[in-house]
Amino acid sequence: MRLIGINGGTFDPIHFGHLRPVLEVQTRLNLDQVRFIPCAQPVHRGTPNVDAEARCRMIELAIEGQPKFVLDRIEIEREGPSYMVMTLESLAEQFPDDALVLILGSDAFAKFSSWYQWQRILQLANLVVMHRPGDLPPSEGEAGQIFAEYRAEVFTERSGQIIDLGVTQLDISSTFIRQCLSAGEPVDYLLPESVAVYIHGHQLYSSF
Repeated sequence: MRLIGINGGTFDPIHFGHLRPVLEVQTRLNLDQVRFIPCAQPVHRGTPNVDAEARCRMIELAIEGQPKFVLDRIEIEREGPSYMVMTLESLAEQFPDDALVLILGSDAFAKFSSWYQWQRILQLANLVVMHRPGDLPPSEGEAGQIFAEYRAEVFTERSGQIIDLGVTQLDISSTFIRQCLSAGEPVDYLLPESVAVYIHGHQLYSSF
């Protein structure tokens, strides 16, 4: 049975803050692959600033050096809002012999109880919650209750377990990168050079 990591987001644009923590998750949990899934119509945030094809191409450029990282267009190709539960149901059908591992940051997990059919998500996948080394796992509110109920030290089942993992979290945001680009400021060392070249070549994020 393979372990398949699921990493969703707008990736508008993708940057090292997305890439480094997920690489550590993949390495430490020995995930067989991680599927980067750009959303088409985000449910929890505004419409992306560039089209889906551009975001997909930037992901391809960013992950081309990591053989266990894969671009998955499943949400782009599906019409309607990008609900994770629908994505996981499709992936469970596509990979019936494998276990899905949904990768979330601690900020996203704090809102997990507001996600559409979150209980169903835990029937379909395990979760890993990323946080800074030394930070405590979720303990307050509904997120804390969910974590306490489903917490595990290691994954022993194909779904329904949550572990927390301290990873290198870089203080980089897509919003900051877009602001830099709009102002004509350099974005060196914030995202892969190949992605920066693509952005400049296609004049993305030049103004808002």
